Amino acid sequence: MIRHILRRFGYGLLVLIGVNLFTFFLFFSVNTPDDMARLNIGGKRVTQEQIEKWKVERGYDKPLYWDAAQAGQAKLTHTILWERSASLMLLDFGRSDARQAVNIGHEIKTRMGVSLQLALPLFILQVIISVSFALLLVFFRNSRIDFWGVVLCVVMLSISSLFYIIVGQFFFSRLLRLVPINGYAPGLDAVRFLALPIMLSLLSRLGGEARLYRAMFLEEIGRDYVRTARAKGLSEQIVLFRHVLRNALIPVITSLGSYLPYVFLGSLVFESFFGIPGLGAFIIEAITGQDFAIVRAMVFLGAVLYIASNALIDIAYTWVDPRVRLG
Repeated sequence: MIRHILRRFGYGLLVLIGVNLFTFFLFFSVNTPDDMARLNIGGKRVTQEQIEKWKVERGYDKPLYWDAAQAGQAKLTHTILWERSASLMLLDFGRSDARQAVNIGHEIKTRMGVSLQLALPLFILQVIISVSFALLLVFFRNSRIDFWGVVLCVVMLSISSLFYIIVGQFFFSRLLRLVPINGYAPGLDAVRFLALPIMLSLLSRLGGEARLYRAMFLEEIGRDYVRTARAKGLSEQIVLFRHVLRNALIPVITSLGSYLPYVFLGSLVFESFFGIPGLGAFIIEAITGQDFAIVRAMVFLGAVLYIASNALIDIAYTWVDPRVRLG
């Protein structure tokens, strides 16, 4: 297993370098430092002096990459490519382009805690409720409960999350006044502000997740080992929980593992609509303000989390299924 983890670490490092370089060349092929200066300064009339001052303050006055003809034999370490990309590999995210006083690393640490307060309870409840609902439908398969349960899943899957947000805010905040319509407060007061977005986000995901898990469980329930377990006289509940659920955990873990990066990065839509200052809202603010430093940092962080989640999935496979061996 250690050899496998080291090999995955090496592959992951190469992927991170590739993502880092690709995003750098993609961003700066679309916008030059002069274009970025004009976007951040704003206004119709921006002088060249203002542009040069903005570039000097943010370190964009250096050449993009090594170019002996244009940069006067500039070294690689004195280029934007080195300063902006090498620092990301060390998880040094630098400062915002739009607001020089904003330290991106500090913002990520502060906002990640807020995002986790929303995402972790949602993740746990989503696993428990989706798997339980899917097992219930499988237990009553080929019955009216199964039929109307699948219909409910399709209906919930077809409704946009924006609809849940609008209806939930109107009903629970405007009419019943049970929870605040938006905002955030630290400590125990956060429960009042996070209860509604957690519930609505759970509803928006329940249909798709339960339908997926139901299909996985139905595929397992027709296998030979299940018929053998029934022939031994085991009850349907024991067959479902001890045999079907256990053997269907690998595809379930794969599905849940792909969701892990979003647990840390936050929910873009729900954090924006409910005014929750997490990483999701941070990304939206950066995109709206065309802050390329923040966007590149969040793309890189997303790649790190995705690689880490895939490694955790591989390790989890060995825990749930002894037949899996990591070479």
